[in-house]
Amino acid sequence: MAVKPKISLITLGTRNLPSARAFYERLGWVCSNDHDDVAFFELDGVVLGLFGWDDLAADAGVLTSDGDEFRGQSVAHNEPSPEAVDIAYAEFVAAGATVVKEPGATPWGGYSGYVADLDGHLWEIAFNPFSDWT
Repeated sequence: MAVKPKISLITLGTRNLPSARAFYERLGWVCSNDHDDVAFFELDGVVLGLFGWDDLAADAGVLTSDGDEFRGQSVAHNEPSPEAVDIAYAEFVAAGATVVKEPGATPWGGYSGYVADLDGHLWEIAFNPFSDWT
């Protein structure tokens, strides 16, 4: 099985979530959730997520901006189930991705893991039971 070529979500780490959310709303983009700790904007074919800078780094299990590991962004590849996450994650690793964080249950009720591509870009392989971003 090959990993389906798609990007479900691009997450940007932000140092001031309310200001970042307001910026995108001033562009006329509509936030699709009402949480204080994350903002999602459903764009044409992809979702833009805004998440606290340190929170995003912690979610991936990497150092914050004080080190070279974290660049303030991640790209998500969502799957329809935890089992599908495990399969896609293994395929990313088999293709040469570096293991960053093994897949597992998340505090928000989903299931995800992180890998880095050959240039160190973070990919979250995730199942989100609260969305249809697969």
